[in-house]
Order: sequence, then structure tokens, then C-alpha cells
Amino acid sequence: MGAEDKAKIAAEKVAGKAKEGAGKVTGDDDLVAEGKAEQAKAELKDAAEHAKDALKK
Repeated sequence: MGAEDKAKIAAEKVAGKAKEGAGKVTGDDDLVAEGKAEQAKAELKDAAEHAKDALKK
């Protein structure tokens, strides 16, 4: 996994965490769910990148 991919995935995780936090503060359950979904999506991308790296070895 390249540094650029790692940075993008990390940024997606942070954005999702921020949305989740903002949703909790404002009581917006939809925003909390959206933030959690973004984090899950980033985790899946991260896992896929790790799997690709493992296959290359």
C-alpha cells in the first residue's frame, strides 16, 4: 500500500470520526450513522489494501 493510499484511508477515517462526534454533540442520529458508515468503509478499504500487499509477497 502506498503512502498516498494510507493517507486517503486515514483521512476518511478521521472524517467519519468527526461526523460521528458532531452527530453525537448535536443529537443527530443520522449524522452519527453516516460517520460510522464512513469509518467502516475506510476500514474495508484498509483491509483490502493489506490483502493486496500480502498477495504481492
